[in-house]
Amino acid sequence: MMPMTASKTVLITGTSSGIGLAATVGAARAGWDVVATMRDPGKAGRLLAEAGAVGVGGRVHVERLDVTDADGIRSCVARTAAAHGGLDAVVNNAGAGLVGTIEVSGMDPVRAAMEVNYFGVVEVTKAALPHLRASRGRLVTVTSVGGAVGQPFNEAYCAAKFAVEGFMEALASVAATVGVRVTVVEPGAVASEFVASQRLDVRAMVADAGPYGPALHAYIERARQSFGNAQSAEAAAATIAEVLDAADPPFRVQTSEWARGFVGAKLADIDGSAVQATMAQWVGAT
Repeated sequence: MMPMTASKTVLITGTSSGIGLAATVGAARAGWDVVATMRDPGKAGRLLAEAGAVGVGGRVHVERLDVTDADGIRSCVARTAAAHGGLDAVVNNAGAGLVGTIEVSGMDPVRAAMEVNYFGVVEVTKAALPHLRASRGRLVTVTSVGGAVGQPFNEAYCAAKFAVEGFMEALASVAATVGVRVTVVEPGAVASEFVASQRLDVRAMVADAGPYGPALHAYIERARQSFGNAQSAEAAAATIAEVLDAADPPFRVQTSEWARGFVGAKLADIDGSAVQATMAQWVGAT
């Protein structure tokens, strides 16, 4: 990691748990002043405790931010830049999962997923760019291997992450002309997501899936098994810290060898047959 010569400020979204929390602590330990945002600052206790435990509590500043609130985004970004004398980096991390398939889940959950996972990223990016231009800073967005590979029963989530990747890939060359470096970070299975998955009522989900029930059951069982080798949130977040301080950050980076292999297979799969064969196995198709 490249040593920092002066304190810089990064705003990170979705920091109450998981990768966002770990990225906040990691960036603070690397010398960044971190504006850690979350929808409910009342949930900041664990973040502040972990930051304090490693001696960087003074570098972490919690702010309320709902990425579906455009006015709130603009206010938070402006307030951050004013309070810290500028903004050197943004990490778009806030997101929400959705397990289901379109015929039975309907459109409302799809629109909600797009609001959080795509439009929220676009709104934060738009608000931050003038400040990042001024600092010649970094724009880092946590997507997913699901932003490269469409996965069963993750249609809305993958659609949003695909959209984010396309948006950032198109933006990157434009932003570079004004000194802003753009990177997408693609984690695979992360252990913190497994905790949330345990609150799912799988039996009810399978029953509600109608004709897709057997496939959903097969997918959930496969997903549960995959978390036996899940990466920790801290390991995934270490990649974010590396990108923030890298002299020449790449546009796309994965957080594990498994993620690199998974995304690499998609990028080399010209006709899509390899990915479709893998996904057929995931849903128990013969």
